[in-house]
Amino acid sequence: MDRLLAMTTFVRVVEAGSFSGAARVLEVGQPAVSKTVAQLERRLKVKLLLRSTHGLTPTEAGLRFYERARGVIQEADEAELAATGEGAGLSGRLRVSAAPTFARLHVIPHLPRFLAAHPSLEIDVVLDDRTIDLIAEGIDVSLRMEVLADSGIVARKLASSRRSVLATAAYLKRAGRPRIPGDLANHEALVFSQLSNVWNFTRDGAETSVLVRGRARFSAAEGIRTAVLADMGLTIASDWMFTPELSDGRVIRLLEKWALPDIDLWAVFPTGRLATTKARLFAEFVEGVMQGYDQAT
Repeated sequence: MDRLLAMTTFVRVVEAGSFSGAARVLEVGQPAVSKTVAQLERRLKVKLLLRSTHGLTPTEAGLRFYERARGVIQEADEAELAATGEGAGLSGRLRVSAAPTFARLHVIPHLPRFLAAHPSLEIDVVLDDRTIDLIAEGIDVSLRMEVLADSGIVARKLASSRRSVLATAAYLKRAGRPRIPGDLANHEALVFSQLSNVWNFTRDGAETSVLVRGRARFSAAEGIRTAVLADMGLTIASDWMFTPELSDGRVIRLLEKWALPDIDLWAVFPTGRLATTKARLFAEFVEGVMQGYDQAT
């Protein structure tokens, strides 16, 4: 029994959640996938998968085996890449996580170029505004915009963006234009439900805090973005979140004499594991994309 083939088959079954899904990925028949996993369980003398009407779920032993097997497969990919040279392109599967709005505006439109450079590579893009468990979700690299408080996290800073108070001209015509941060208390603020509604500004070394109010709160950036473009109110956001609208004037920066903390984009890799070549090269690709935006502004 080919051990690498068995491990690859099992990893694909776990990722697909079914024998049939893994068979499609591996381009083999479903019976062959089932047989390989059954042989693997007999050889290891342990149950790796729980079968139910809802699909397949790895056991505790199966999860441990999945993590180790996935690492072995990645190391095999690394070895092949080292032998053939990066000019041969990447291969296998890359799992990336990112916030939906950021990915839609700045990552997904550029994926055709990345995939064209690596025709043997497959990519899974997991879109979620939450901070997810990279190990549990099998993520190779996560694109995050946050303050990384955990010093143990393996991460690489890719870019930074300024943050501003933003609104549409239609909203400002209706509600008036704020001249100082204190004016924001009288405006309809659009706020992330997981963040504070106290907005902090600095000017000439002095700090100013404003308690903002609004009747609508949102758990995802896409909700904030849609609400701003619907003229519902004003918000604090990065340039990345409204790049097209800032360029064509549909969204306007306010209170530009007062500064807000910048926001950083990080490539975060699973802790306790060397970042794969695929993950590192994808992070470099995204870094290049964001540098292109900086040069265009």
